[in-house]
Amino acid sequence: MAQKFSASQWQQIRSTLEENPTKYGLPQREYGSVVLASFNIRKLGAVSKRRQETWDFLAYICRHFDLLSVQEIQDELSGFEELKVRMGDEFAAVVSDRTGVFPGERGLGERLGFIYNSSLIRRGDVVSDISIDRSRLLATIVEHHELLYEALAPYARYLEQLERWKNQERSSKPKKPKVKTPVFLSFIRQPFCASFQAIGHPGTAPYEFMAVNAHLYFGNSVHERRQEFEALMDWILGRVSEKGKAYYPNFLLLGDLNLDFDNPQTDRQRIEEQIKTFDDRLGGQVNVNFPFLDAHPTRSEPFRTNARLTETFDQIGLFSRDERLPSYKENAYAGSETRGFDYGVFNFVELFCEALYERSFDELTQEKQKEFFRLFEHEVSDHLPLWLRLPLPSIPQPPHHEA
Repeated sequence: MAQKFSASQWQQIRSTLEENPTKYGLPQREYGSVVLASFNIRKLGAVSKRRQETWDFLAYICRHFDLLSVQEIQDELSGFEELKVRMGDEFAAVVSDRTGVFPGERGLGERLGFIYNSSLIRRGDVVSDISIDRSRLLATIVEHHELLYEALAPYARYLEQLERWKNQERSSKPKKPKVKTPVFLSFIRQPFCASFQAIGHPGTAPYEFMAVNAHLYFGNSVHERRQEFEALMDWILGRVSEKGKAYYPNFLLLGDLNLDFDNPQTDRQRIEEQIKTFDDRLGGQVNVNFPFLDAHPTRSEPFRTNARLTETFDQIGLFSRDERLPSYKENAYAGSETRGFDYGVFNFVELFCEALYERSFDELTQEKQKEFFRLFEHEVSDHLPLWLRLPLPSIPQPPHHEA
């Protein structure tokens, strides 16, 4: 049976957090700003799967976010509903159906959802999954038929062996081979998209954006992981480039992208070069900004978003036509103004460690770290929430005059 924090340990954690919440990266509620966030909450399913103290803690964290993108919601929605209710009456939600497994079949299917503060965030009419249409899929198959044939050949042999096995009672059943897709065909979990407005001061135009919630492929094949990321980028770039056609002109990506970003020294350069190609494709008309690829001005290295503090799987990306939204150049000045643009990660791992052991996580032995992870990786999560603060629109729009 998995270990969990005791009631007294939870009390110590809450006391430590309340003494200085910003020390661990939890954003303060500041009038005149809106906080957008993403949080992969591990296997967020039935209420009974987590203790009441855990629900209290999760709700306390999530109340600091005005638009929260949540990954790993299970088919059982009672836990997601519990979180929303505990966050308060001002919060509303929208959630996808299960994706990643066909109905009636075994597999790790999950939902993707948004929880939003309806006093600051207004939902638009468009809500949709993101999928690859049949014509694009068929074109990919035709263009790469030789690679696909080679990749599927072991599975074809397996089917032949399985047919022979059915007719031979004494033979051992053949083992199904693992097939690695050499080209992107479809998402392992369809990303989820919803339209939102961030409401500013009276007389100002709101920020309008399509929020994309994604939990991309994670596996041993880095190649397949990159393919899914590139496919999602192609979809977003294609949509945002269609000026005047998308429901809202700006796109906001919040999710667990399982991005290959364990070594900032090399990975950052590779991803940045890729993002520069995005700018070129959009002709400079759209600003592309992934703040979490950059080290925050207060840090020497980029934030880590997994609980083991070794990877930056999760990301927030802006694809904006609205000049009021921050460009990548502004990342160097994040946090310099009250209620201004900023970004960060709530490091509850450091909080737990200092509250219970009175020392930093880095000071624990490797064996102690493993023991420590077992206390919360399943009960709380194995990912940290990341957030981005935007100042609300404050400059009134000029009066409209009829011609």
